[in-house]
Amino acid sequence: MRPFTLNYALPTGHSAAIPPYHFDVSLQLNVLPDGRPAVSDHALLLATGTTTSTAGSQTHFDD
Repeated sequence: MRPFTLNYALPTGHSAAIPPYHFDVSLQLNVLPDGRPAVSDHALLLATGTTTSTAGSQTHFDD
């Protein structure tokens, strides 16, 4: 049996967009090509939107 929400929650295809940043393992940040943290580019933040994680809220009360 397939849960009803999976009819709407799964993406229908892959995005062709390539983000203008990469994850730097040593800094633990998304970094722009010029080395600045991606969070410092306000136009990029407005264009890409935000994400929400609930991983910590299952185990921590201060999230």
